[in-house]
Formats: sequence, C-alpha cells, structure tokens
Amino acid sequence: MSETAPIIVIKKKAEHGGHHGGAWKVAYADFVTAMMSLFIVLWLMNSSKQIREAVAGYFKDPSGTSKLAGSGPGALAGGGGTGESITVSKDNMSHLKDELQTAIRQVQNLNKLKNQIEMTVTSEGLRVELLESATGTFFDSGSADLNVSGKDTLIALAKELGAVPYKISIEGHTDSQPLQRRGGEYGNWELSVDRANSARRLMEQNGLRENQVVQVRGYADQHLRKPDAPLDPSNRRISVIVQYPTQEPGKDPAKEPEKDAGK
Repeated sequence: MSETAPIIVIKKKAEHGGHHGGAWKVAYADFVTAMMSLFIVLWLMNSSKQIREAVAGYFKDPSGTSKLAGSGPGALAGGGGTGESITVSKDNMSHLKDELQTAIRQVQNLNKLKNQIEMTVTSEGLRVELLESATGTFFDSGSADLNVSGKDTLIALAKELGAVPYKISIEGHTDSQPLQRRGGEYGNWELSVDRANSARRLMEQNGLRENQVVQVRGYADQHLRKPDAPLDPSNRRISVIVQYPTQEPGKDPAKEPEKDAGK
C-alpha cells in the first residue's frame, strides 16, 4: 500500500508599506510645517510695524522676564486693541522720538515749523514741546483756539502716540505778559489750562486711546522755558509728555529725594 505524500501549504503574510514604511508621514508633517511657516511670514509681512516688533520681542524674550509694558486697548496697533507689549527703556523713547519727527516732516506745510517743535528724552519720558513764536504759530493770540498749524501738528502726534503703550500728560504754559480778560477773572492760569485742554480734546478725537491722557496741567508762567527772558514767545507752549509706564504723572524721578538705605 503506497503512502500519500503530505500536502504543505505555505501562507505569506501581506505587509503594508513595503520598503518605505512610515516615511511618508514624516514628509507630510514637514510639508504642513513649511506651509504654516509660510502663512505666518505672509501674515507678518502684511501686519503693522508694531506687531512685527512685538513678535520679534517675544522671540528675544519668550519667558517674559524682562520689564514689559502692557499695551492695553490699541497699544502698538493704532487703536485696534491687539494686546502686544514691548520692552520699556530709554532706547524705546529715543526710537519713538525719531518716529515722531519723521511723521511731523511728512505732514504737508509742517516742515517749516521744525524749529518750533522740540523733542527731548528726559527722566520723565519723551517731552514734545510746541513752541509759540512772535507771530503765534499754534494758537490764536491770547486764545485757546488752535489754528491750522496747531491742529495739523497735534493730529499728526495723536495718530502716532495712540499706537504706543504709554500714558500721556499735557501741559499748558504762558509767558509773563499779564492777561486780563473778563474783568480780571480770566488770566494766564486759565489760558494755560484751556490751551492744554484744547490740545487734549483734539488729540483724543484723532488717535489717542480712551484714558490714555492721565493728566492735564496748566502752569501759567511758573515754569518758564527762558527764565531770563520771561516775555519771550517760546515760553508760550504746549508740552505733550509721553510717560514711562512706571512713572507717576507729574513726578520727575531726578528730583525725588534719595531714601536712606538704613531706614
């Protein structure tokens, strides 16, 4: 009786992926990452300068350990409320000074007033002074009404300053020429305050954020720019002070008495 040969069945287990395995997943992830980076770059290119600076500031200090100024509504974005922040330093104020000077030069007919607009970085912040001349310059004579030059200048400043995270104080100053109006009830004190308030109202209507102005001050002739020439026209001026965020309005750290370390 012959023996039947056993039947051997060989089954091959099918494997998916073959030689490339999961490499396509890595390639696809790289592609998605590259596309996302492209979209971010395109977004930044079409964003405002302040947003680009804020993004750059994040990569310089991602932990947020440096001294930051919260932007609040509209800071660094022209009033849009984007919530950026920037590092606060004297260099920032110097940079802001350069930007304001550039903005003023670009306003038609204001370049001729360059000698009447002074900007200085002080311990209080950036001080922008609009100086009167013998012919008036920014206000009608003896009045709190702004003329065309005054309006154009303050509007240009407001549009720039509304995009920074700093608070602002506005001062009015007069010369020592006595001003007697309304039977002596209206003098240099009233005029200095009214001029500062006129500047505030116009700037708030043209770019400054709500509550960005923290103080309006009128000094009459008590803080003369030229004490040795009390009637000099440049003593009549409006001062816009861009405060450091930690600076209490109206207080100059340089004039603060030193505290005894032992107490």
